[in-house]
Amino acid sequence: MESPSKHKQAPLRPPARYLVLIDSGGVALARLFSASHEQVAEFDASAEETSSMTGGLSSVRGAQGPEWDRGLAGHSAAEREAAEVYALAV
Repeated sequence: MESPSKHKQAPLRPPARYLVLIDSGGVALARLFSASHEQVAEFDASAEETSSMTGGLSSVRGAQGPEWDRGLAGHSAAEREAAEVYALAV
């Protein structure tokens, strides 16, 4: 029986710093972004995890700034304006 190969060390993905709740064609999405505004995950905003992540946090309305241009490129200006942005405690 062959031994398993050595585990390869790779840099870890950065932690999520922002949670953006945004409408996408009538579907509410929760999108997680790193500190550099790169998307790290996406899931249904009605999932239980959304309420546990946002508990005790207040949101900022709108994600129109240039820092969001790449991460939210597929969303309309109206969707981005209505988005709720949460800064997550890490």
